[in-house]
Amino acid sequence: MLGDDAELTAAVLAAQDGDETAFRTVYRSVHPRLLGYVRTLVGDPDAEDVASEAWLQIARDLERFSGDADRFRGWAARVARNRALDHLRMRGRRPAVGGDETELAGKPGDADTATEAMESLATGEALALIARLPQDQAEAVVLRVVVGLDAKSAAQTLGKRPGAVRTAAHRGLKRLAELLGSQGADPRDALDAVPPQREPRGCAVTSGGVTQSRTRTQKDM
Repeated sequence: MLGDDAELTAAVLAAQDGDETAFRTVYRSVHPRLLGYVRTLVGDPDAEDVASEAWLQIARDLERFSGDADRFRGWAARVARNRALDHLRMRGRRPAVGGDETELAGKPGDADTATEAMESLATGEALALIARLPQDQAEAVVLRVVVGLDAKSAAQTLGKRPGAVRTAAHRGLKRLAELLGSQGADPRDALDAVPPQREPRGCAVTSGGVTQSRTRTQKDM
């Protein structure tokens, strides 16, 4: 385990021991991509609030978490997804799921497709295009490519089989390439426009309305 993953794993362990600086490192590393995932579920107007609720739960339950950086990203994504679905139920809305998921289970996807989609787009444009996909494809793309989960972790988050997630991501990325082509962008470009995995130290973090969890506030994360 090298680089950012090793740093995130160490930060999670330190945060579990009450290190506030380490928790801020965890937040800055995971939040931008987690927020992008929440946006695909609830839309932009409510995404910050839902993400804030997710971070409150993450901070509250962190001591019970066990695992490395990959497991933490998957766990955080599950927490965020549950908060997003609760929000949609409260509003009387549900995400529009496209297609029959059972047809995906036995069809493997091409993992290399993730390198052929959206480098030429700004982050907001990329997420706006993802939001046009059927919900199963949108979630699979964001979890695999934006959040950075492997197929197994993404499948656990969604309650599906890894093969179904791989295929949904493959189909979603193929559709994104088509959408990019219709806009005159190069579909061979990669997804470097998504939020960075971690922010430079000292970067300001936008508050999403979290007031306090233990002694942490979101403006301090």
